Parts: sequence; C-alpha cells; structure tokens
Amino acid sequence: MANSVKERKEDTPPMVVDAEEEENDDVEDDGVEHAGAGGEGKKKKKKKKSKKKKVEQTDPPRVPVSKFYPDGNYPEGELQEYKDDNTWRTTSEEMRYNERLAMEDPETTYQSIRRAAEVHRQVRKYARKMIKPGMSMFNIAENIEEGTRALVEANGLETGIGFPTGLSLNNCAAHYSPNGGDTTVLQQGDVLKVDFGVHVKGRILDSAFTLTFEPTYNKLLEAVKAATNTGIHEAGIDVRLGEIGAAIQETMESYEVEVNGKVYPVKAIENLSGHSINPYQIHGGKSILLVKNDDQTKNGRGGSGDCSHYARIVDAPRVPLRLTSAKSLLKSINKNFGTLPFCRRYLDRAGESKYLLALNHLVAQGIVQDYPPLCDARGAMTAQFEHTILLRPTGKEVVSRGEDY
Repeated sequence: MANSVKERKEDTPPMVVDAEEEENDDVEDDGVEHAGAGGEGKKKKKKKKSKKKKVEQTDPPRVPVSKFYPDGNYPEGELQEYKDDNTWRTTSEEMRYNERLAMEDPETTYQSIRRAAEVHRQVRKYARKMIKPGMSMFNIAENIEEGTRALVEANGLETGIGFPTGLSLNNCAAHYSPNGGDTTVLQQGDVLKVDFGVHVKGRILDSAFTLTFEPTYNKLLEAVKAATNTGIHEAGIDVRLGEIGAAIQETMESYEVEVNGKVYPVKAIENLSGHSINPYQIHGGKSILLVKNDDQTKNGRGGSGDCSHYARIVDAPRVPLRLTSAKSLLKSINKNFGTLPFCRRYLDRAGESKYLLALNHLVAQGIVQDYPPLCDARGAMTAQFEHTILLRPTGKEVVSRGEDY
C-alpha cells in the first residue's frame, strides 16, 4: 500500500444555471383582454420566461468549478462519525459551537478545501477515461495538470496545483513524475498510481487512485482500497497514530493475490505513510505509518531513479549561497511555488533552464528537500489509494470522496 490516509457522493457535478440567458422569441397569451384605441378588446401578448443556460463540463475539462457553484458553497465530502473515545464530540454543544465558529471564519472556512476537492473529482473522472496503454507518461501528466489549472482557475500562489502529478508504475510506489525528455510509455500490464493535488489559498487536497488494464492485480487494488478505508474509519482527534497503522496493516495483509498460478501475500510498505497537511505544506509534521508501530503521537485538529519532486523547506536555514545561479533559482522557486512541492517540468514551464546544478546546490544547503522515487524490488507490484480527511470538531469529513472510490 503506497497510500496516505486522507478522503460526496456524486462525481458528476449537478447541473446548475449560469447568469447568461437564452433568447426566446416565443409568446404566450396572458388571458387578459385590454381595451384598444377603438374600444375593441385586444389580448396582450408577452414573452415566455427566458430559459437559463445550463453549465456543462467539457471534454477535456476546462470549465472552472466556480461556474457550477456561483454562490461559493461547494459540496461536503462524505461525513463519518467519530468512534470510541471520540464519539462524545458528535453531540457536544461545545464542539457544535466550535464548528459554527469555524464555518463563519473566512480564514478557517472549509470552502477552500471543498473547492479543491471538486476540482479533483472532475479532473480524475476525466483522467480515468483518458488514460490508456500506449500513452506517454509525459502526456498523461500534462493532460491532468492542464485540467487542474483550468478548473481551479490557477492564479499564482492563490490557487493552483498542490503538488506534481505522481504517475508511479509497478514496483515504484510514489514520487515519480516524468521529467522533460522522459519517453516512458504506459503498457497494458502496468499498475499505475495516479496521485495529484489541488490547492485553494494553500489548502491542499491530496488524493490518489490506481489503474490497471487487465484483471491480474484486481485483488491488490481491493486490498489497498480496503486498508485505506480502514485508516479513515479509525482516524480521529487524539487517536494514537500507531494504532491506526496496526489496523491498516491488519486489513491489507488479510488479502492474497494470485499471479500466474502462484499466490502472493499483500504486504504494507513500511517506509510510506499518511500525513497531516498544513497550509502550503503537504507534509505537515505528523505521519501515520501503514504498519503496527510504537508511535504514541496523538493526531491534532485538524528511492531510486531520477528525482522529479522537490519542495522548499518551510523552516529552511538562511545560508549564504555561493552560486549566483542558485540565488536566481531560489528567487524563482519562492515566486512560483513558495513551499508548495514542484517538479522539474514546472521549472521548465516557468522558463528556467540549465538549473540542475543550482537545484542540487539548494538541496545540499538544506533549503530545498528532494523526494526521489520510492521503489520496491523489481518484479513487485504496488498500489495506492489516498484521501484527504477533515477532522472537524464534531466528526470526520472525507472531503475528496467521490462515487469512484
């Protein structure tokens, strides 16, 4: 399982009305007689009520989600009650009061993350249909990201992509995104993890799914999806993270997969984890391992191969940079990404070139963190499902949930 534990019930947005109106020249009789100039009775005609133009998503998706929800109220995710020691929060008047305050405060409102979640649902619906064997990984990533930028109305650090699109294949579990010049092509027998993020005002929606194109590894996907749902079910405020990991591992390792007549046990990946998310910071400091462990930390409120993923470290030290190119690159990173993760394709898009030496220097100086691909042994197959959860005062909101998973 290469998944973080993070997660509406519909994937297709409702049909809503736009402000524009269609012209309608038809007339109807209002049934009232009026006196004409000569005294004769005459019926007054009036136009039919104009019909509102309905908004529909395009293919590929390019209509911003704000057009579907012009009032700014986006759909809630799936609501789940807390369990065990957290159940009192559901009916607590104090917690209900805290929830009302949170909903009224524009700084902590849930609408930003819900808007990001709706973008994710619509883009991933397209991605599931669009991705086919024979496509290049580069084109798959670019298609997903163009849709994300359009639907979220990307605008500098205000709204945009939350982190690079992960397209990890087979034994690679996470953190692979094609760099410029990568010619890798998706094959019929591949197991593809699609992991992409959306942010609105720094509120990052992180969600992932796995695609296969033949039935061999269906049981693997079933196991990882079930384990993800177990983690979601167990999550709560003040829940010990080690206990969540144990529940995830137990669920996942109750499955087996048969490949070419041989049965293999499903195993949790020990060095991958779920994590908390802070504004503009994808890894917020707390991690949920996918296996049983002794971590007594309580949850709060709220590799190999060429490296593609990077992020400026939030509390990076202020150190003198001896390379002029590194100073220039850091300025570009701060302007375009801040502390949001980025990849080399995004540097290319920003107009940077011949930046590898400078980028590696920033990594060496502890200013930028690199995230190389995380891979298992060759021949292994990995899968990933991931959702974003809001730990609200009175319950959990699996904000990224859709009808697809």
